Amino acid sequence: MGRGKIEIKRIENPTNRQVTFSKRRGGLLKKANELAILCDAHVGLVIFSNTGKMFEYCSPHLSMRQLIDRYQRTTNTGFEETNNQQHMIFEISRMRDENRKLQDSMRQFIGEDLASMTLNELNQLEEQLEFSANKVRARKHHLLDQQLENLRRKEHILEDEHQHLCRMIAEHQMAIEQQAQQVEVMEHKVGDVPMLEHFGHFYAEETSRNLLQLSPQLHEFRLQPTQPNLQDAAFQAGHGLQLWYMIYL
Repeated sequence: MGRGKIEIKRIENPTNRQVTFSKRRGGLLKKANELAILCDAHVGLVIFSNTGKMFEYCSPHLSMRQLIDRYQRTTNTGFEETNNQQHMIFEISRMRDENRKLQDSMRQFIGEDLASMTLNELNQLEEQLEFSANKVRARKHHLLDQQLENLRRKEHILEDEHQHLCRMIAEHQMAIEQQAQQVEVMEHKVGDVPMLEHFGHFYAEETSRNLLQLSPQLHEFRLQPTQPNLQDAAFQAGHGLQLWYMIYL
């Protein structure tokens, strides 16, 4: 069976895309090496993956810098301009590389894009995740301890306030009971005093007035017999019955 024709377009599956990149990158570097050796050509090849990793190939007995200088002389490109452009390109590539690495790391930390990782990389990722999980647990326990301590402190404060309120209520009840006892004692005292004692000063004045008038006043009354034969004889004889009575004012 012959090899099927592959449609040239972007591979959507990340795993298949990574595998295809690795295979074709190796084939391209192999072809560049064969071209340099078989044809005595000066070949320079630079490859950047979608994650920002750089791969390069240079002909034997040459350096990439020599090839770039030769390219500048051949194309009449100014050294300073080319240097600035290369610096900008390098910085852009570096920033892209860092950004993609961070994105890859974030995806790997949540369990995505693990197909392209080796066993050692997976072990390292596992250790990092365990270390991060331990730090998260330690921070969580610290916050829980702080919250528990705050709750205990609030509990003590509430207990003190409760005891203070209980003492105030007890003191208030004692004061009410004492007042009630005092009122009851006063009522008993008032009940024992006779009603006439409230008017004692009037009776005292009346008594003093009566004491001043204790001397008897004598009044004389003459008695006359009811029998006619005794009336005239008595008066004529000068003897009569007299009744004395005393009136005390």
